[in-house]
Amino acid sequence: MCQVDEEYNGQLDHRVTPRVSKKCVKCKENTTVLIIRAGDAFCRGCFKEYFIHKFRAMLGKNRVIFPGEKVLLAVSGGPASSSMLSQVQEGLSRDAPKKLRFVPGIIYIDEGGASGQSMEERKRAVAQLESVFRATNYHYHIVHLEQVLSLPSSVLEAGSSATEKPQTGSSYKAAVDHFIPTRKNQNQHPDLSVENAQSLLSNLSMQEVQNGVTSPITHEHTQALQRLFASVRTPTAKEDLLHTLRQHLILHTARTQGYTKVMMGDSCSRLAIKLLSNISLGRGASLATDTGFSDPRHGDVVIVRPMRDYSSKEIAYYNRMFDIPSVFIPGLDSKAQDKASIQRLTESFVTKLQTDFPSTVSTIYRTSEKLHTACPPQNTNTQLSAKCLLCVCALDTKLEEFSAYQATLISEQLSQRRGPGPEFTPGTAAAPGSPPASSAGQDHSSGGGQSQGCETGDGGCCSSAKEPETVDLKSLLCYSCRLTIKDMTALDALPQYILSEAERRRSQMREEISEFLLDEEENEAIPRVNGS
Repeated sequence: MCQVDEEYNGQLDHRVTPRVSKKCVKCKENTTVLIIRAGDAFCRGCFKEYFIHKFRAMLGKNRVIFPGEKVLLAVSGGPASSSMLSQVQEGLSRDAPKKLRFVPGIIYIDEGGASGQSMEERKRAVAQLESVFRATNYHYHIVHLEQVLSLPSSVLEAGSSATEKPQTGSSYKAAVDHFIPTRKNQNQHPDLSVENAQSLLSNLSMQEVQNGVTSPITHEHTQALQRLFASVRTPTAKEDLLHTLRQHLILHTARTQGYTKVMMGDSCSRLAIKLLSNISLGRGASLATDTGFSDPRHGDVVIVRPMRDYSSKEIAYYNRMFDIPSVFIPGLDSKAQDKASIQRLTESFVTKLQTDFPSTVSTIYRTSEKLHTACPPQNTNTQLSAKCLLCVCALDTKLEEFSAYQATLISEQLSQRRGPGPEFTPGTAAAPGSPPASSAGQDHSSGGGQSQGCETGDGGCCSSAKEPETVDLKSLLCYSCRLTIKDMTALDALPQYILSEAERRRSQMREEISEFLLDEEENEAIPRVNGS
């Protein structure tokens, strides 16, 4: 064993610390004010240029947002989304040849009803964000989470994209040339492109533009929302359900107001956490769309993530140095323990590992860049039944017969089989006058009279009033959404548009197989196998 008084003890006390250059690595002149990572020391001016260039390069490299398009910025008040808003302001206001040329709008989802905030706290947070939104002079929409209870069922239908043909570089360049006015008009009217962009804004009424709140909420709406989340037993399922409902509200607002793109403020650190948590939740089939730059699952509205190259450290430095306002709003997982949910546990694991190993987040992020969806793009009109009812991803449950998922289903079905009844205990005889279980089942199947052994209560063999709804709803969901619904105690607490769309899809499936079904008269004419 090592001894304190050994010869090499004095050598262990001297630790060589790496020296950091005091000059900026880019300009080589100014003094360093921050260090992003080892070897990347920037001054104030170079760091701002580096931060802005990364945002503009991400949009220019992918060429998803065409000039003149209406883009909805999803701002939650956090550091990443607030920094994204400032980058859009910077790109639209700068007089540069590569300036941004889309029409922005802002949306904020008030989730205070799900996290248990009081109405005063929610109004205070909305007032703080409204002051930030008004300073941008952009149209903004403040949507309460309670409005998800009154959404139409068309939200769950994948819309047809206006640009179904591939957007190549030549088409993008042609769109840019068509959008930019001639040099003569630019000299006469320098702000002509800005005026054209402002004329393309949404057809909101003046009252909605002034206050930004789409519609007021009542106490009954809040109670219904709280009843919905109270029916979910685990925090993991609550966070997953909250994310799904939030996406539905953003999608509905984008469609009704004419936005074709939605910008999300997911940073590199957040996407690394999301990647590992989605794998744990069973969303491995949709990792490419959940963490990629663009998410075209909805067809007419594409979700983009321009902040995916920024780490949380870079965003925090930029917001602090250049006074980017952000508002802290407690959420569903605020002050939760590390082991409260899968999402929270994954976040704690990644952040702690990043402290000791600074390349953890970048390694996970680079892995997500290499992911591609295994399913080819399908026609949204004909393959609607092949998509999940909630997350609108491709169903990953239609697999081969001998697969791990089918084995899991068989084990689940066998473990949920009911016993002889709640009144039966081993070693006790059946009650006098009660028929055996086999005869009771035969009487019930043949339809001859009421069976005395069959109970219609919650524990009886015929008490399957809610089980068909559960099974039919699960058949329309992917594996991860099935786990979320499985953790719910009352499916009737779901929003009505989800239940209506599920019933419509079931009716559509029955119509497709109606010619293969037998009528009741034909079914009665067929002799039974046992001769009865």
